[in-house]
Amino acid sequence: MNRRALPVTLTLAGLTWLAAASAAAGTRIEKDLTLAPGGEFRIETDLGAVTVKGSPDSGAHVVVTSRRKDLDDLLTFRFEEGAGSATVIAKKKHPMSWFSDLGDHVEYEIRVPTETRLSVDTSGGSIRISNLKGAARLNTSGGGITVSSLTGDLNAETSGGSIDLRGVTGKIRVETSGGGITGSNLDGTVHAESSGGSIEIQKVTGDVDAETSGGGIRITDAGGRIQANTSGGSIDASFTKGNSRGGTLETSGGGIEVSVDPDADLSIQASGTSVKTDLPLRVQGEIGRGHLTGSLGKGGNTLRLHTSGGSVRIQSI
Repeated sequence: MNRRALPVTLTLAGLTWLAAASAAAGTRIEKDLTLAPGGEFRIETDLGAVTVKGSPDSGAHVVVTSRRKDLDDLLTFRFEEGAGSATVIAKKKHPMSWFSDLGDHVEYEIRVPTETRLSVDTSGGSIRISNLKGAARLNTSGGGITVSSLTGDLNAETSGGSIDLRGVTGKIRVETSGGGITGSNLDGTVHAESSGGSIEIQKVTGDVDAETSGGGIRITDAGGRIQANTSGGSIDASFTKGNSRGGTLETSGGGIEVSVDPDADLSIQASGTSVKTDLPLRVQGEIGRGHLTGSLGKGGNTLRLHTSGGSVRIQSI
């Protein structure tokens, strides 16, 4: 009886393998587009996580994969090539609920020339870019954003995740409604805004404007002016040696601790439940437990520190 059943078993196994192979074929698309260094690459998709990496090679290589469903059942693709540009547009074929989108995990892996301007817009996943030289505009409604080794202005916005920056040179503007913001080794000005998390920036050469309603702010080794405002946590900031740019640090939800070069020239105004300093300040007016006005060195740009929910400490770097 076992010998007679064997061909049937093999036939069923063969059919199962063929079905799996057929399904796998429909869950992957590869496409090569003409794109020379110095051009622009744009992707706009209703669904999917997007990863873009710079390469010394010419041309754009696009790989799209789906973990569960056939890509042809999910999206309609349009690939375009033009003078100095390449574009990928993917639109949903059928209306899908938020819950069904979770099961239709789509990923884009894209390789472009290192010197490429970039525009990424996705409604359903995270964005990761690296090793690029050119301005980048990133927007997602459904995930976090990670940027590393970028030389060019950056404009990034997400409604559903955190933002992480590493080694970016250029003017930076990032916003999130659903997470925190972290960054390090940033060469340029930074505007960082979060509605749902903390902000932490390390080693930044330009001016910093940081605002959050959902957490604390920490900025270290700042080479420019600092504007920091939070209603949900403390502020910890340090300026680089020789930095006399000043700024405004304000919170209603915690304390403030700031470190400055004792040889800097600053006018300082501080207020909170208590104010302490170990700097050689020339105090102006009355000395009070909760406020201080004075000058460091020759005076100059104003460093204003105010908290209605904690103490202020000013110390040497």
